[in-house]
Amino acid sequence: MKTPKRSLRLAGAVIATATALSLGAVAAPAQAAPAHGAQPTAHAIDRAHPIPFTAANVTQNADGSFTVSWSSDADLRGVTVYAGTSQWKIDERHAVAHGQGTDSVTVTGLGQADRWWFRLQPSRGEGLTLADRSLHLAGAPNFRDAGGYRTSDGSWVRMGVVYRSGDISKLTADDLAKLQRLGIHTIYDLRTDSERSASPDQVPAGATDVQENVLGNLGGLSSMPSSPAAAVAMMQQAEVGMVDLPSAQSSYQTVVKGIENPWNLGVLYHCTAGKDRTGWASAVLLTALGVPQQTVDADYLASNDYNAGMIQATLSHLPAAYQAVYKPLLVVDQSYLDAGLNEVNAKYGSFDAYLHQGLGLSDADLHWLKAELLVG
Repeated sequence: MKTPKRSLRLAGAVIATATALSLGAVAAPAQAAPAHGAQPTAHAIDRAHPIPFTAANVTQNADGSFTVSWSSDADLRGVTVYAGTSQWKIDERHAVAHGQGTDSVTVTGLGQADRWWFRLQPSRGEGLTLADRSLHLAGAPNFRDAGGYRTSDGSWVRMGVVYRSGDISKLTADDLAKLQRLGIHTIYDLRTDSERSASPDQVPAGATDVQENVLGNLGGLSSMPSSPAAAVAMMQQAEVGMVDLPSAQSSYQTVVKGIENPWNLGVLYHCTAGKDRTGWASAVLLTALGVPQQTVDADYLASNDYNAGMIQATLSHLPAAYQAVYKPLLVVDQSYLDAGLNEVNAKYGSFDAYLHQGLGLSDADLHWLKAELLVG
């Protein structure tokens, strides 16, 4: 199938990135940092009374209100909700809502802030502080917090310290000022040299921009997929490349070790659409932290929601006959992530072995990663 050149140009960088990813998979050969330790949190963790919530989420609504929901299998008399403009400055003198052990509340009238945070204080056990995962940036729709998830053993991944995104070359001045105020100062750019040159990162003042080229030095793709099935296969093979490419292994090792360093917290990693290279980075991070596979899957697939506007806009510029062929390049699918996970199992036997042998992470690396990012 030959695609009109004009349509390909209109489809833009997203398709180009997806095809470059697939090439990578096909071409792959079969001041001093302080001592490690748990980072300060808004509330000291009482190990005898862990966080009793089994799920919790914050969503900012179009009208400026917030929906805060949670569930618990503990016998709680109730949950009190507090709010603040920083996770370190929650106003616990004035509750903004009250609920049951499992409940959902809507909070209104909070006013403007870079980011509103909510403290869920149960009647028994340790509280939990969360925010809406999206940062609602004008120039990067898939810019979101990498944390806020529960692990299999009942801990929670801290929010406000590690972020993931797609292209950040179109961040507005307001976006950049917001990121600076939120403390983002270390950025890992997972794109190729050509992507980086075509769309240079816009970074907050004072931030360090580190290039970690997941795909390495690869050339251009000779042809586009000719059918939806071929496009799906291309993206599945791309995910295999995330596991096998030496450049990918080196890049993901650097990102994880960077996050492990407490001086680096305030980290962003990103690619172009924030779904493939970035998606695998989050899958690696969350799995290493002990987040259940079902949650890892949901985080991976959430890019379809955050990128929905971009996906629709891109497809709308293509002739109807080509939309079905190119849509698999623009979205994420469970089969893509499964292809990477299957490659991990086939090549290493387990994800833990992949972390150690493929990414070169030590037991100490993984221990300190958990110490920096887990609460409860």
